[in-house]
Amino acid sequence: MNVAWPLRIYYDASCPLCREEMQAIVASDREGRIQLHDASGPEGVDGHARAAGLTREQLMHLIHARDAEGRWLVGVDVFVVAYGAVGLSGIARFWSHPRLRPLLDRVYPWIARARQPLSRLRLNRLYGWWVRRAARRAQQRSQACANGYCALPSGREH
Repeated sequence: MNVAWPLRIYYDASCPLCREEMQAIVASDREGRIQLHDASGPEGVDGHARAAGLTREQLMHLIHARDAEGRWLVGVDVFVVAYGAVGLSGIARFWSHPRLRPLLDRVYPWIARARQPLSRLRLNRLYGWWVRRAARRAQQRSQACANGYCALPSGREH
């Protein structure tokens, strides 16, 4: 999927689960590829969304994103691209896995509808922990393989 950066993600900042996930994504964004837009706020429908005919209800129903060339992504596609953009390729592969993707496409709308009750169960903290852990591991891998060589676990270099 070709995406022109930055990717502007329209999400529900009033939702602890959504907020936790988006903050974890932005915290991993070393290249400034991700911009967040609070669809739940008073300016939830900006000019780009309005021009695309999107309503606040649509933006709040499923996550949306718009790339720099005006292409829109909705639902699971947003997660695949956002996680890939910030170097969290393991999570991006999870969201795009060929065997899981049909299930995720069906389950995600239910999760989106139930996001506030799921947050009350503190699933936002569990998911946030998982994303932050993945981000730390990705950063450790990139630091271990700097300058064209990788440090071996024993401390030797290869």
